[in-house]
Amino acid sequence: MKTQSVFAMAFVSTFAATSPAIAQDRSDWPDNFTVGTASQGGTYFAYGSGWANFVAENLGVSGGAEITGGPMQNMALVHTGDLKFGLTTMGPAQESIDGNSPLAPGMKMDNVCAMFPMYETPFSVTALSSSGITSISDIPDGATIGFGPAGSTSDTYFPRIMETLGVNFERRNGSWSDLGGQLQDGLIDVVAFAAGIPIPAVSQLEVQTDVTIIGMTDEEAKKVTANFPVSEFTIPASTYQSLNEPSRVVSMWNFAMVNCDMPESFVYEITKLTMENNDKMVSIHKAAKNSIPENYTKNNVLPWHPGAARWFNENGYTIEDSKINQ
Repeated sequence: MKTQSVFAMAFVSTFAATSPAIAQDRSDWPDNFTVGTASQGGTYFAYGSGWANFVAENLGVSGGAEITGGPMQNMALVHTGDLKFGLTTMGPAQESIDGNSPLAPGMKMDNVCAMFPMYETPFSVTALSSSGITSISDIPDGATIGFGPAGSTSDTYFPRIMETLGVNFERRNGSWSDLGGQLQDGLIDVVAFAAGIPIPAVSQLEVQTDVTIIGMTDEEAKKVTANFPVSEFTIPASTYQSLNEPSRVVSMWNFAMVNCDMPESFVYEITKLTMENNDKMVSIHKAAKNSIPENYTKNNVLPWHPGAARWFNENGYTIEDSKINQ
């Protein structure tokens, strides 16, 4: 499981001098931290690196993001303690906890705890307008489809979704940026994206060429929600310049996670900082508009870290003891 580190250090002394987090006992806090994200060109990397810098600047602990294979690999890295924090989606999280991760078959990755809700990951398809593909049923037999990095949420679920919808395809993996380039160069037919919106790679494609963002029909959406751990979702027309109307798709929830052995006070302060400053989070990435406390109920997979649970319970969002890691 190779990763590439992109580390940013930040410290704001004036804030540190007055911060309650600094005033408390930090003897068991780490000297630094790293957040497992995903490939460049995707939402995880933009969200995770910005969030890591935000935490580092405000809590006085150096931190940064690491490029990884996405949710499945992040679950493995956080479980083993190679990374202390990571981003994941509920589907890969469930498979990893159950011991069904393709990265380590049979290993139950149960030392991973939830911190806070992030956003929903829509599953959508993008093609060049010149291809004439305007619907999933238009995808030609044997088309080459880019499904994102191996082991990512998209790569784990989108091929199965396409098979369920009767699409016959050749599979291609790669970073979102790389697959966007291959689509533009005509080396692949479509890209099946699963990432928070707006997806940086799609926004970049729109600047360089004409693309079609493909949604699902009522029948397709119902078939997919009946067979996978997803729910129906609508991409607002304002998300991309290529959309003239809202696009109906399906989505899966994302959560920030932490190794369960991390100090309670450290996780509490990070959760507090993140949940009480949504305007700052939205400035990091627009998908963070859903990174709000009310969405804590979307986690029905991971046990909660005691530090995160303490903040939610103190602020009127009830997390029962049975759902908190002991």
